[in-house]
Amino acid sequence: MPTSTAAAAAAPIDLRSDTVTKPTPAMRRAMAEAEVGDDVLDGDPTVRRLEETVARLLGKERALYFPTGTMANQAGVWLLSRRGTEVLLDANAHLIHWEVAGLAALSGLQARPVTPADGAVMDADSLERAIRPASPHAPSASLVCLENTHNGAGGKVTPLAELRALRDVATRHRLPVHLDGARLWNAAVATGTPIADLAACADTVMVSFSKGLGAPVGALLAGSAEAMADGWQVRKRLGGGMRQSGILAAAALHGLEHHWPRMHEDHARARTLARTIDGAGGARVVAPDTNIVMLDLPAGVSASDLARGAAERGVRISPWTPTRIRAVTHLDVNDADIATAGAVIRSLLENGAD
Repeated sequence: MPTSTAAAAAAPIDLRSDTVTKPTPAMRRAMAEAEVGDDVLDGDPTVRRLEETVARLLGKERALYFPTGTMANQAGVWLLSRRGTEVLLDANAHLIHWEVAGLAALSGLQARPVTPADGAVMDADSLERAIRPASPHAPSASLVCLENTHNGAGGKVTPLAELRALRDVATRHRLPVHLDGARLWNAAVATGTPIADLAACADTVMVSFSKGLGAPVGALLAGSAEAMADGWQVRKRLGGGMRQSGILAAAALHGLEHHWPRMHEDHARARTLARTIDGAGGARVVAPDTNIVMLDLPAGVSASDLARGAAERGVRISPWTPTRIRAVTHLDVNDADIATAGAVIRSLLENGAD
């Protein structure tokens, strides 16, 4: 295993997230050569091309480019919900835990966390049970939010049949659906399902370009033409109107063309890492569907201590909870990196994190 001194001299293997990727030289060239305009005044041509391309891929009428996935998520929620009501979503959803209470602060919503029956991700039966009967004494619901892949569950894919079942429940209760599809690209690759079929379960869909696609910035919200016309004003209100944003949109287009087709490599490396570290020192891996590896630690092992020990040896991983570690494969790690990272983590688990 590398010593701390040797590791310090080399570039770290960064598995904290797929957001840590750097633009490739080819992506930087695409950005430098992008045709641009003022997107707020009269439209940036490269942004328009990105919006039209992704709307077509997702099977939606129109799409809007946003600086971040969080802003696009919050805009989708704003468009579909009613203030003073509740939104039903998975108890471990990104929208609950990692968007600084935006549901409440921006849209005046109460989160109604749904605990999945199988402990993985929200299913149709769990959603049905969570919807309150009408009552003058209880909040009513105005929205259902889904997440695919599900970050907190370890990149878990909700398959098409279950998405359709969830949509059916929402429709019966006259509830619109927003899909946090930050890693919907991964779900499509992992299942071989056309991404438009996965997106069809929702009225609005957010997809991110700064994760598996390797772009430095950006996300997109797609839906009906009417919803996106309103969404343009919501984006402006939230501070998301950009000017020569084609420089950024060009990176997203490059990622779609060149990095989406190789995303299966990230999934294969996640499986390799999972096999390497599963069982080491009593730790257990959540079998990865895509590019996220969650490792549940045995009693007496601290996630923060393990992450610190790995960092000292040149491998960066994230404490997810006090007893769970997250590692994410991506464009900037190769097979040799995964072999090294797996050996470091396994050794720490077997021999102690100090």
